[in-house]
Amino acid sequence: MVQPQLGQTMGNPSDDSSVNNTQSLPENCIQYCVFLIDPNASNDRRKHLSRLEDLRKSALHLTNRLTADHIWQKGSLTLDVVTDQGLTFLRGTTDYGDAIEDEWLMVYILRELSKSHPTAWVRVFDADGEFLLIEAANVLPKWLSPENDQNRVWIHNGCLRIVPQPSGESSNSKLLTLSDAVGIIRNDPDSLIHSDFIEAEAFYRLEKYPGQIQNSLHHSLVTIPRRLAHVLHQSPKAVAPAVESFYLRDALDLKDLLSWNNDFQFPPKDLVTLSVKFTRVLFAQLRSQRFEPPLPWATLIHHAKGAEQTRLEMGMKLACGFEIMLNNINNTDSRVAREVGIVVEDLKEDGDSVLPGNDEISTWKDAHREDTESWLDINYDDFENELSGRKGGNRRGANPGFGDATAQADLRKIEPDDEEIRKLAAQLEAELNEHGALKLDQPRNKVSVLEGEGKGKGKKKASAGESNMTATADHVATDNEDEGDGDDREVDIDYNLAKNLLESFKGQAGMPGPTGNILGMMGFQLPRDEDMSDTEESRGGK
Repeated sequence: MVQPQLGQTMGNPSDDSSVNNTQSLPENCIQYCVFLIDPNASNDRRKHLSRLEDLRKSALHLTNRLTADHIWQKGSLTLDVVTDQGLTFLRGTTDYGDAIEDEWLMVYILRELSKSHPTAWVRVFDADGEFLLIEAANVLPKWLSPENDQNRVWIHNGCLRIVPQPSGESSNSKLLTLSDAVGIIRNDPDSLIHSDFIEAEAFYRLEKYPGQIQNSLHHSLVTIPRRLAHVLHQSPKAVAPAVESFYLRDALDLKDLLSWNNDFQFPPKDLVTLSVKFTRVLFAQLRSQRFEPPLPWATLIHHAKGAEQTRLEMGMKLACGFEIMLNNINNTDSRVAREVGIVVEDLKEDGDSVLPGNDEISTWKDAHREDTESWLDINYDDFENELSGRKGGNRRGANPGFGDATAQADLRKIEPDDEEIRKLAAQLEAELNEHGALKLDQPRNKVSVLEGEGKGKGKKKASAGESNMTATADHVATDNEDEGDGDDREVDIDYNLAKNLLESFKGQAGMPGPTGNILGMMGFQLPRDEDMSDTEESRGGK
């Protein structure tokens, strides 16, 4: 994995990438650094490297123990020994993709690591900067701001520590470099600030761990080829790169899938139904995709009904994801994806004789497990009630509120709007309405009256009021006479616009595209593509 560099020189702090390191991080990436700071330890470099290596192995062991059943969206926590700016420490960068829970899981692991190693000091940040401070923004001291918070936030012994600002300096007088921060920790660790309020807010999302690791998983029954069932049993975590390959498919991938032939690894033959383990993010990504199935799958799905059809559709998407992943195996750096490539090659050599039978599949762990999908459903009434703080009537029944306990806890953290702000907004709205500033859509006759007045600007308006009204009335009457023709032209324009939008949407072939994105932003969710020939015939017959 390529690691972003913290910087090579000790120049102006504004040019020091250890200060502006968030600018070098891609979106949806987290970087973490672990330092061993012991004032009583010897300065022997070899011993220091040995201790760092032991710490790295301990972090790897802790990660494997806590996340044995977890499926990482893209990458897991990894640490390498690096030397930079005269400092030798552990550093790693992980892309967590759309799974924000993976970012917080890594923070939880690093926090637990700091508890078991008293000399370990941990820094975490992402493209947004010191995101732990963002969580605690409401309780931070006034001097601490995004302009001066770099390299100040550390995790030690499971606690949040903040490097203080020297007395007498303004909040933006000097940015703290990484080497300066390490020096302060080494020479005067007691000077660091520890606030229970800041720590509680910053680590609020960690309260649900380690239980959240299991709660984030979802098991679902899918119907897939027996060959794919064998591969998934060998590499269950390969579902993540496969779903990503399907979710991010491009035109070339789509072309290969639609030209279905015998070269594919998982044709829809010898199908079996079994439970596949996803994370909730992966399952939602796969379930939400609308995709026209390749011809061999289309026939099977068309003749299926109900739950059987749903399981076939999910199995088709999953199989297509594995096909795309294997087609691009030479362009991926995913270790799990490469493992799948090895399993498939072995399967080619050994033949189908090694495939599991139905009896063997039934003995697999959670082979027939199917979790509820109720967490996918949004009751907008409950959602509005939660946002407004209303608890509703009976919460002891089957519907205790919007989302799970975690979602409700997060919603309760959202503070209501300040009463003064609401009063000010209402006052401004009343004044704007009084002066007509919010009346943006004026009727046609109103526009005509204004146009008539505009032409007479600079003349005697008051004395000519009666004649102006007569002229305006004639003008409005003329507009009304032409209104029918104008409406027809507007209908034609609207029809052509809608037709072009639908044709563009259909050209996306179920993939994400500009038209789908624009319509989605406007609140339109179009159904599956359908032929427009009937529409054209009815239009032409009018």
